[in-house]
Amino acid sequence: MTSELLTPTTPAPFAAAPKIGFVSLGCPKALTDSELILTQLAAEGYQTSKTFDGADLVIVNTCGFIDDAVRESLDTIGEALAENGKVIVTGCLGAKAGADGGNLVRQMHPSVLAVTGPHATQEVMDAVHLHVPKPHDPFLDLVPESRGIAGIKLTPRHYAYLKISEGCNHRCSFCIIPSMRGDLVSRPIGDVLSEARALFESGVKELLVISQDTSAYGVDVKYRTGFWDGKPVKTRMFDLAEQLATLAQQHGAWVRMHYVYPYPHVDEILPMMAEGLILPYLDVPFQHAHPAVLKRMKRPANGEKNLERLLRWREICPEIVVRSTFIAGFPGETEEEFEYLLDFLREAEIDRAGCFAYSPIEGAPANALEGALPDEVREERRARFMAVAEQVSIAKLQRRVGATMQVLIDSAPALGRKGGVGRSYADAPEIDGTVRLLPPEKASKTLKVGEFTKARIVAVEGHDLIAQPF
Repeated sequence: MTSELLTPTTPAPFAAAPKIGFVSLGCPKALTDSELILTQLAAEGYQTSKTFDGADLVIVNTCGFIDDAVRESLDTIGEALAENGKVIVTGCLGAKAGADGGNLVRQMHPSVLAVTGPHATQEVMDAVHLHVPKPHDPFLDLVPESRGIAGIKLTPRHYAYLKISEGCNHRCSFCIIPSMRGDLVSRPIGDVLSEARALFESGVKELLVISQDTSAYGVDVKYRTGFWDGKPVKTRMFDLAEQLATLAQQHGAWVRMHYVYPYPHVDEILPMMAEGLILPYLDVPFQHAHPAVLKRMKRPANGEKNLERLLRWREICPEIVVRSTFIAGFPGETEEEFEYLLDFLREAEIDRAGCFAYSPIEGAPANALEGALPDEVREERRARFMAVAEQVSIAKLQRRVGATMQVLIDSAPALGRKGGVGRSYADAPEIDGTVRLLPPEKASKTLKVGEFTKARIVAVEGHDLIAQPF
C-alpha cells in the first residue's frame, strides 16, 4: 500500500502523520503478517510507503527459510540502513540464531532498532511507538483502504490469502520453520470465518487458504467446537471448507486450498470439489517419493501411500489439479532413489511441480546426515526433474485444448480489447501458469479485472493456456 503526502499547496489542518517505509519478503504466510502490521499502522494514523525515501522509519519483514532468502533479507536490511538508518526487523529471519547462538540479524546489522520473530504485530508496534511516537488524533486514526475486520491486504482486490493457523507440529529434517514459528496454533474458527466473510463482502473473488499444514487445522485444540453466527462449528479442515464453500457460493467466488498434507481425512473434502463447492485444486508438499528418502526427511507419509491417495482423489474428482514441491539431491539420495522419484512424478501425473536442489539450512538436522552430494549433482538432478515435470504438465495441458473454462481476470488493459491475462481453477496466482486471453471476437465483449469470463482453450504455450473469451 502507498500513501501520498499532502502537497505544499494543500492546506493541512493537522500535522502530517509519521511515514513508515515497509518491505515484505517471503511466502504468503509472511505476507499475511505484513497485512496485520500495515492494518495496525493505518489504524493508528501512520502513513506507509513501499520506499525508504522520506520515511521516519523502515520495517523489513524477512524470510529465513533457505540461504537465498536469508541473503535477500540481510541485503534488504543493509539497503534500508544505508538509505534511511532507522530500521525495525521482523519475520522468520528475526528468529534465526547466528553461529555463536546469538541473534543473526543483530550480528550482521547491529545498528537495527529492534528485531522480532514472525507473527509479532504487537512487538513491532511497540518498537514503532518507542522510536516514532504518534499522538492520538480521532480525525486521522482510521483504517483507509481496509476490508472491514479483514484489514488491509497487499494482494489485488479480487483475491486474498486467509491464514488459518500458525506454526507446525512436524519435524522434517530439512526444515527450521518450527524453530522460527513454533508449534501449530489454530485460529478460532469463528475468527477465520468472520474474516473470510469480510473479504468476500469487500469484493474478493478468490480466497486462498494457507498455513504451514492446512490439513492439521484444529489438531492442537482437539477439533474443539467453536461458534460462528450463533451456530456450533468444529475447528476442523472439513467443517472449515464446508462453511467457506457456503460463503463463496453466496458471493460467486472461489476457495483454493494450499499446503495440504495427504492425510486420509483429506478424502472427505473431495466430494465438495467434485460438486464445484470449492476448487478441485490441492497444493500438496510431497517433497519426495522414495520411502528411504522420506524416512531421512522425517516426512509424515510414504510414496506408495501418496500414489494410492492421488488415485483415490482422481476417482472421486476426475478434474482435480495437484501441485507440489520436491527436493532433489537430499543427503544420501542414490541414483536409484532419484529415478524412483521421476517414476512417481510420471505415474502420479502431478499437474504443477516445482523442485529445489537440496541446500543445507543452518540449524536443520539434515545437515548432520551422511552422504552429502556435490553441488553439481544436486543441480543436475533438479534440472532432470524439471524436464520431466514440464513434459507431464504440458501433456496434461494439451488435453484442455478445445475445452471451455471459467477464467478469473487478473489483467485487462483497455477493457480487454486487445486481450488480457487470467487464471483458471488450475492456476494459483504467482506460482502456476496463466490463461492468456485473446481479444474478444465480439466488439461488445469487455474484460474487467476481478471478474470471471468463459473462454475456449485454443492452444498451449509453455506452462500457459491460450484462450478465446466469449
